[in-house]
Amino acid sequence: MFKGSAWDLFRGGSKTAAARDAAWRATAKTAPKAPTRVVQKARVLCVASGKGGTGKSVLATNLAVLRAQRGERVLLIDFDAGMANAHLLLGLQPRFDLGHVLDGEVSAAYAAVQGPAGLYLISGGVGRAALLNPTPRELERLFMALAPLEEQFDLIVVDHGAGLSYATLAHLAAANRLLLVTTHEVTSLSDAYALYKQAVIVNPTMQVGVVLNRAPDEVTARSAWERFQGAAQKFLDKSPELIGWVPHCESVGHSVQARKPVVLRDPDSDAGRAIVPIANWSVIDQPATGLSFYEAAKRALR
Repeated sequence: MFKGSAWDLFRGGSKTAAARDAAWRATAKTAPKAPTRVVQKARVLCVASGKGGTGKSVLATNLAVLRAQRGERVLLIDFDAGMANAHLLLGLQPRFDLGHVLDGEVSAAYAAVQGPAGLYLISGGVGRAALLNPTPRELERLFMALAPLEEQFDLIVVDHGAGLSYATLAHLAAANRLLLVTTHEVTSLSDAYALYKQAVIVNPTMQVGVVLNRAPDEVTARSAWERFQGAAQKFLDKSPELIGWVPHCESVGHSVQARKPVVLRDPDSDAGRAIVPIANWSVIDQPATGLSFYEAAKRALR
């Protein structure tokens, strides 16, 4: 019944081995090729501040929640070296943190815990000496452990510790986008300018957005922004983009005590409403390009 058909090629029928090989080659040339799978890397948003007390982590956690509410697969990495608090702001109690990942005890994926709106968090750990001053080799090992997560998420938000640690500089050198959080106070503006200056040095093409947080009113926020922009334009011949300002709001303090992000606990508060356009910053939606983020960060260590 199957004599002389393709069946003979596989059952070793009447055709000679040479004939079977020729027929197979002809079939292989005309057979459709399997489509190449293109893996989209996650977009990475770094969130940093020049000094502590700006409300940077509160902004990072609320932004991550809002993006997750949109249906995105969001991972928040608390990279505050040994002084992490994102898990507290989200009401989570992770069993593992970046320190465990660094030590090779668990994978980065295993350390991630699910939180509000479906986002995932990798905690930075509290009081971990190894994370306070990691060596380049330790950072490289940590970056490589985090790299596979770029294929599992749409957006990775990295919440850095205040100031300019070695880890922060490596991240900034690899980043396409940075959210720089400051307040209207002169010391905060000065430290934010210092961080922006270093960011421009290590990565001139990075897009930077500034948020004036905890401002008493819009006039104060605008005045602070004009001073920051003026200094950047004068001394660096370029300036970042103003993304928005968030008013000082009692609802934020209440949400921190309740361990529930203000955009979930009191979305209609002044602060809750102000964070929404910041989370919608169009630069966040630009697709990732070039190298893997953590591959680029690893190269920056050299």
